[in-house]
Amino acid sequence: MNDMVLRQNILDELEFEPSLNAANIGVSVENGVVTLTGHVPTYMEKNTAADVVCRVKGVRGIAQDMEVRPVGSHRTADDEIAKRALNILNWNTAIPEGAVQVQVEDGWVVLTGTVEWNYQKIAATEAVRTLPGVFDVANNIHVKPHVSSFDVKRRIEDALKRNARVAASDIRVKVDDFGKVTLEGRVKVWAERSLATRAAWSAPGVKMVEDLLTVA
Repeated sequence: MNDMVLRQNILDELEFEPSLNAANIGVSVENGVVTLTGHVPTYMEKNTAADVVCRVKGVRGIAQDMEVRPVGSHRTADDEIAKRALNILNWNTAIPEGAVQVQVEDGWVVLTGTVEWNYQKIAATEAVRTLPGVFDVANNIHVKPHVSSFDVKRRIEDALKRNARVAASDIRVKVDDFGKVTLEGRVKVWAERSLATRAAWSAPGVKMVEDLLTVA
């Protein structure tokens, strides 16, 4: 797809997203790789913009260079962000109580701790990224594996086969004894690559996913 056409499609999709104010977002495209610049008022909108871009057909990669600029002069104090983050984590039934610790400095949130499943790690980020005053979230939560590498490989392969939007036969899955998953092969569109990566992360015990899939 022509880069100019792809750029316009992305701009249209950003404008179409109701939860996002795209007025101050800049978009550039080179060989299918999209760079987002400008600023948004919340960290959640920054992530939403990236999600919107990834679902546009023809996108081969994305680089985030946007800033979070809260509206108005008021900034939420770090201790208040930390208190709200702990409360919302405790209320989230997907996250084991006391499993996640929170550190906040100048609006930057760092999450640490240990969980059994990657979806719990993701849930922690999803829970705190919507809080007012948050500029960014670093998720350093450790996923403790409880299954063998063979079981992890089988579960991922089965998940890929069940997904109607992924050509599982073109994807090779490798899993080592330390919870690292490597995906190799090719997919037709960027969204298919994201689905394959998500399937890998959904298996219990996965600590890292190396995505070597090519879009062709």
